[in-house]
Amino acid sequence: MNGRDLVRAVKDLGTERGRRAWRSAWRHRRADAVGLPRRGAERARVPGLLTGTEPRPGGGVLRFARSELLVRVTSGGAVFWGWDGAGPTPSYAVVGDGPEADPRAVLEPDTEGGWRVVSERVTVAVSRHGSVEVRTPGGTVLRRDLPPRWWEPVDPARGGARWAQRSAVGADARFFGLGGRAAGPRLRDGTYRLWNTDPQGSFGPGTDPLHLSMPVQLVVADAGTHLVFHDNSWDGRVVLREGEEGAGSAADRPGSSELRVEGGPLRCWVFVGTPARVLQGWSGLTGPAAVPPEWALGHQHARSGFGSAQEVRRVVDGHAERGMALSAVHLDIDHYDGHRVFTVDEGRFPDLPGLARELRTRGVRLVSIIGPAVRAGGAVHASGLSVGTGGAFVRDARGAEVRGEVWPGACAYPDFTDPAVREWWGGLYEERLGRGFAGFWHAMNEPVSFAPFGDNTLPRSARHAMDGAGGDHRSGHNVYGLGMARAGWEGLVRLRPDERPFLVSRSGWAGMQRYGGSWSGDAESSWEGLRASLALVLGLGLCGVPYSGPDVGGFGGSPSPELYVRWLQLGAYLPLFRTHSAMRAGRREPWAFGAEVQEQARAVMAERERLRPYFVTLAHLARRTGAPYVRPLWWGAPEERSLRDCEDAFLLGDALLVAPVLECGADRRAVRLPRGRWYDTASGAEYEGPGQVLLDAPQGRIPVLARAGAVLPVRDPSGGGGVTLEAWAPARGRTGGGLVVRDPGPGFAAGVIERYTVRWAGAAVVVEDEAGERVPGVTVRGL
Repeated sequence: MNGRDLVRAVKDLGTERGRRAWRSAWRHRRADAVGLPRRGAERARVPGLLTGTEPRPGGGVLRFARSELLVRVTSGGAVFWGWDGAGPTPSYAVVGDGPEADPRAVLEPDTEGGWRVVSERVTVAVSRHGSVEVRTPGGTVLRRDLPPRWWEPVDPARGGARWAQRSAVGADARFFGLGGRAAGPRLRDGTYRLWNTDPQGSFGPGTDPLHLSMPVQLVVADAGTHLVFHDNSWDGRVVLREGEEGAGSAADRPGSSELRVEGGPLRCWVFVGTPARVLQGWSGLTGPAAVPPEWALGHQHARSGFGSAQEVRRVVDGHAERGMALSAVHLDIDHYDGHRVFTVDEGRFPDLPGLARELRTRGVRLVSIIGPAVRAGGAVHASGLSVGTGGAFVRDARGAEVRGEVWPGACAYPDFTDPAVREWWGGLYEERLGRGFAGFWHAMNEPVSFAPFGDNTLPRSARHAMDGAGGDHRSGHNVYGLGMARAGWEGLVRLRPDERPFLVSRSGWAGMQRYGGSWSGDAESSWEGLRASLALVLGLGLCGVPYSGPDVGGFGGSPSPELYVRWLQLGAYLPLFRTHSAMRAGRREPWAFGAEVQEQARAVMAERERLRPYFVTLAHLARRTGAPYVRPLWWGAPEERSLRDCEDAFLLGDALLVAPVLECGADRRAVRLPRGRWYDTASGAEYEGPGQVLLDAPQGRIPVLARAGAVLPVRDPSGGGGVTLEAWAPARGRTGGGLVVRDPGPGFAAGVIERYTVRWAGAAVVVEDEAGERVPGVTVRGL
């Protein structure tokens, strides 16, 4: 407990809710004292020497004196290995049974008594001591895992083994990923915890962990890019240390990653290739990303404290009167009756279905917050008690229902690792749909139980079904939000089979993109919070979650007009574009910041609306390819070291480079360019990359550059909501092109990919479709 936590804990004693939280925390501590056996004395173990091998499809089993290793290369080039009988399934991340083994991969002897699995795309070499190397087909080592180490209780009844895995990568390598990290997107030297956590307040770059952690690393080096996923949901810590290249003839110091986990299987997936290929393989393993409804790619507004239906109408009217686009309004827990989930305060929202119908005629949807905590003794709780043979709620080691303290008071927690509970919970969304809600945002699903000390979650001894495998909260905690997202998604699909659900979740785990996206949680209203917002979106995209976004303006506090505008300008180019704030924070409507900010905000929102067809395209391509909407500058050129170290700009798809202003008082900023010609979309000026340029960034706009030869869909300026094409002239002697996917409607249709080519024809630039026919009405810029 740090000083801030101590002060908060003491203050909590002065409120009734705080005193209940103290009592709840003590109950959880006592439950763990009873339900978790003390580990006692431990015995360390390493694999020992190799004693034999057994070929199997895609690789084989290697037996050591004190352990066993399964190595398999799949038909897509992904590598799996698992120690001590760990296989690819069961897994909360992997779809189905996982990819098929590559029948052409063979296990054969290697040098110095080791063995290797050789395939077309990758080679996996295992030494006689149990180290594992991942090599390119040319023999370059991308990653070397040293022999793992286990610590097992001398008395097996006291639990399973904890383990540590240390890995070495190139001296020039950079680390990315591990879920949503405020300190990213490049993960520097330090320790990163793998335990989904509500920070109990607004966060900035120094806050770790946050709501959504994943044991997924993307490692980028001169030798190549690889993604590594340790499929284990237990609490863990990753210690990263970047390498250093030796000067002159001095030796290099390789980079290192050490993963320490408190239990569970030691199993690992590795993908090798370009960033695009790696993310495509990851998407194939964990499932394609959900495509949000078209309206969810517009501007959305939320506030903790919309006090009534009249307040909602006032906000919607304010946007309409000022010509500001608005797609959705989010209602927080204050619209509930006593903060109880699946209820409505009828006094403040007497006709919620009527309000929803009224807003929809104006192009605005209502979105409801959903939390997992169910008030004990209420109607939803009573309904859950009849689920299955033991009820829907998490229980402790003695069989008693686990209670926590959350906004409604004493609450129970559904066990989303039980299929029957997921089906029951998904059915509850019928009440929300009947109220007129079109979308849902999940919060407090780490899960949270208020606590003045210790972890603010359920006791680690709490029991979970784990889909038949059985387990406790040590293995169930990190997948709790994922299970809730799955329950909501599957329920909505059953209830409305012809509509793609809109669902974003604060917490989750690997594979959560199957059930929607994520929102950042409560970023602090500061310039540091603004920077952290970008880091979170980039990091999650590289972990396979392409649709995410922050609370624009920050959640708590009152941003200055300058900070608000800069955050709005960033948010307009992120997938989830939502303004949000706490009940006691300053307002986030643009007109609250004065006339100048109001005009700047109108321009920002108009540009987002103009680009909405491009976001539709990116959403459908993300589902097909795994490529995030928002990409680091090195996406197409990971070998460019200067781009690997650039964290304050990003690519939006293939066509645009966005350089937000992240510093107070800045009216110019340096922008690093990838290779090729780029156009300033505001001035039309041309710049050649690779290199760095200094661009104007007055408060009214940020630098946005278009790649020469890009073709992208935009909103037809003539009105009517149609789509037209915008092309940027390629360099003389070169061609360009782009992909377009138009919105196929509210259902699950895939949409048709349209391919366009742009080229010079004499003194003119023309755009042609796949048949070679010229496309009329295209706006060509950069001439």
